[in-house]
Amino acid sequence: MSIRIYVPADSAAIALGADEVAEAILAQAQQRGIEIDLIRNGSRGMFWLEPLVEVETAADTTTGRIAYGPVQVEDVSALFDADFLHGGAHALSLGLTEAIPYLQKQERVCFARMGVIDPLSLSDYEAHQGFAGLRRCLSMSPTEIVQEVLDSGLRGRGGAAFPTGIKWKTVAAAQAPQKYIVCNADEGDSGTYSDRMTMEGDPYMLIEGMTIAAIATGATQGYIYIRSEYPRAIEVMQAAIANATKAGYLGDSIAGSSYSFHLQVRKAAGSYVCGEETAMLESIEGKRGVVRAKPPIPVMQGLFGAPTVINNVISFASVPRILERGAAYYKNLGLGRSTGTLPIQLTGNIRYGGLIEKAFGVTLRELLFDFGGGSASGRPIKAVQVGGPLGTYVPEQYWDLPFDYEAYTAVGATLGHGGIVVHDDTADLSKLARYAMEFCAIESCGKCTPCRIGSTRGVEVIERLVQADTDSALKPAQEKLLRDLCHTMQYGSLCALGGMTPNPVISALNYYPQDFGLAAANPASDPSKV
Repeated sequence: MSIRIYVPADSAAIALGADEVAEAILAQAQQRGIEIDLIRNGSRGMFWLEPLVEVETAADTTTGRIAYGPVQVEDVSALFDADFLHGGAHALSLGLTEAIPYLQKQERVCFARMGVIDPLSLSDYEAHQGFAGLRRCLSMSPTEIVQEVLDSGLRGRGGAAFPTGIKWKTVAAAQAPQKYIVCNADEGDSGTYSDRMTMEGDPYMLIEGMTIAAIATGATQGYIYIRSEYPRAIEVMQAAIANATKAGYLGDSIAGSSYSFHLQVRKAAGSYVCGEETAMLESIEGKRGVVRAKPPIPVMQGLFGAPTVINNVISFASVPRILERGAAYYKNLGLGRSTGTLPIQLTGNIRYGGLIEKAFGVTLRELLFDFGGGSASGRPIKAVQVGGPLGTYVPEQYWDLPFDYEAYTAVGATLGHGGIVVHDDTADLSKLARYAMEFCAIESCGKCTPCRIGSTRGVEVIERLVQADTDSALKPAQEKLLRDLCHTMQYGSLCALGGMTPNPVISALNYYPQDFGLAAANPASDPSKV
């Protein structure tokens, strides 16, 4: 039996030299006359250890793989000399992969197969409970499937946290000759990569979740709208769709049933605002990505005017486990109305950045220090932005709050897509607030005035606020103007881009006034409101 060696083909690992390491391993094995089976798997999400090389010998199949990392091309010869193919000792040895504390402390539900399987191998996917949820789904009625998702408490993982089952139920009840399933994979938030990891490392999981949604709602056509900056994810998803169609898991008569579902990839338009669901629909239809006024909402009149389910990658990817193990299993994970797990992406000035899948209830302090190991610079952590570029800067006084949609909403924060960006005490929050306004100005679709004009004026007001002398009457006047402008943007914008841009600005003003040259935050300000 040949020895299996796993080298990730994840974009992050490739950027760090995984392709070159894989080639070096193959070359060394050939030179030494050793038979190996090199598998390009997905990343485990421990990016400081990439490229992570794992070895599975005949003796290791019951105990797990032995990990080595981060491996560079120049390390490969020494690894062979140390007999790493049989778990030999080496400076880069990390022991059993599953015993690495960063992984061991997680609850991997969506990401259970991530880094374990060959992403494009259907047999590998099936051997690890793949399509078990779909098979159970085919023995249920559409109404029962929708109820299972409703009972699980699954909420949208794209940021809005809207109950997934309610969307499905609405589309299922709609009377229309054509219905659609659309996956929003336009992952544009800073510090996020769980969607990309899913598509590159476990693509059939997304296909299975979307197929279950189609059966539950009566849809026959689906689209995955993938960020244009993700060429590898596009390539892997297209290959996976072709394989699944050939094997009968997509197309006509899914798995021999009476259901049909056809799936296509659509390359995104390269605009952040196309992550907003209606702008995305416009883009799929071949139009400019501009936000639609609501109503009508997409579940009633979505893609090409037909009832449409729109969920993000992790929402769909959660469904197969729910169908496989039942709603109660999923609902028992998490906290309160925040059921299940959230793939959290830890980035920025952090020592151990990577993907962490935990049940809702973990605290930010645990993530920053128990997983992240503190700042990469070794300096105190000052601010943590949670929820992407439009997320609130969370000060230390809230680091012990449980990760829970309601708990964060109560203090004016949002979990968003689970992205976390860490800043140490050298960060200037006035500059970060200015960046938020500038980002909105650049990415605005231009349809509504509060977003289009407000963001541009916001940049100017922040600049005047920072430049004004501390004792000048101009400073409080500019602060008031900035807060009023944010209020207008929050309540007057057509979509979340303009509506949420005030979040980082107001949180920076409230919690880090000194960075704006202000003596103290406005005592009348309520952190839960602009």
